Amino acid sequence: MKENTKRYPVEKLEEAICFDDVLLKPAKSSIKSREEISLKTSLGNIPFDLPIVSSPMDTVTESAMANAMLKFGGLGVVHRYNSIKDQAGIVSRITENLLMENHHAKDKAAAAIGASGDYMERARALHASGTRILCVDIAHGHHSLMKSALNNLKDAFGTSVHLMAGNVATLEAFNDLSDWGADSIRVGIGGGSICSTRIQTGHGVPTLQSIFDCAQSDRSATLIADGGIKTAGDIVKAIAAGAEMVMLGSMLAGTSETPGQKFASAEGKEYKVYRGMASPEAQISWRGETRSLEGVSTTIPFKGSVNKILLNLRQNIKSGLSYTGTKNIRDFQHRAKFIRQTGASMLESKTHILN
Repeated sequence: MKENTKRYPVEKLEEAICFDDVLLKPAKSSIKSREEISLKTSLGNIPFDLPIVSSPMDTVTESAMANAMLKFGGLGVVHRYNSIKDQAGIVSRITENLLMENHHAKDKAAAAIGASGDYMERARALHASGTRILCVDIAHGHHSLMKSALNNLKDAFGTSVHLMAGNVATLEAFNDLSDWGADSIRVGIGGGSICSTRIQTGHGVPTLQSIFDCAQSDRSATLIADGGIKTAGDIVKAIAAGAEMVMLGSMLAGTSETPGQKFASAEGKEYKVYRGMASPEAQISWRGETRSLEGVSTTIPFKGSVNKILLNLRQNIKSGLSYTGTKNIRDFQHRAKFIRQTGASMLESKTHILN
């Protein structure tokens, strides 16, 4: 008799939900102005006024973006796809700006490293340049390399740095990374707008489901939602589900503060490049060859300064909290109630007079 190798009968498969599957139910409110609402949050003991982090991608975050994020009370993580000297130089410019603007914020210079190769040399150079938030940035964070890296970084720097790590998609992974020494954890695999991990590998979890699952952790690490976030409404849902901060790439791409020059099309429209770090173009640029391809490259219409985007996001997130009648993130997370919506409801939710 042929052995039954099916591990999961179809009827027992888990169902997982994404941002478009749900809405937040409005509740009674007495809030008269969005100015009554605070978006203060923290990564461990590091306070922030805006729960937004810019992604460590080479078409998103260098010094200009990081400084803009810090000015608005958020955080920018400098990408690692350059030489150690160049990355440390970028961080030095950020720390110099922090010292000029607000010496109390000098612990908010953040930069990414890997978990193999020269990562310890890079980490030491970044630390010497003023980095106090190190982001261990690998595609599949629930890995023995991550455990070794976190252990080595803790041994080398102790409590002088905040260790951000990721990415992960499950509660087990979140708990493990926290136990291994991560102070904050990026949650989300395969949901990014230019990430093709789910298509190329068949693996992933809808980002909102990952947030729901990881928010059940009893560990101390801070949850950062990362991937699949397209709108301010998605940010509000991510926070309601348990994220303390939200990492953005595509929503900030194409702005003046992103690395790279803008260019004009034949029609005169201006664009900037936006690419996944596992795209062929990115890998050839920083590695000189391509390996596993789990991203794509595209062009984004030029958006002008990121300041207006951050201003709009701040106002819209505050509006989101007001619809639940709450004045801060902690109360919002306790009071927010999700409902499932149908496919027809999704269509109704979108502006449709223009369709």
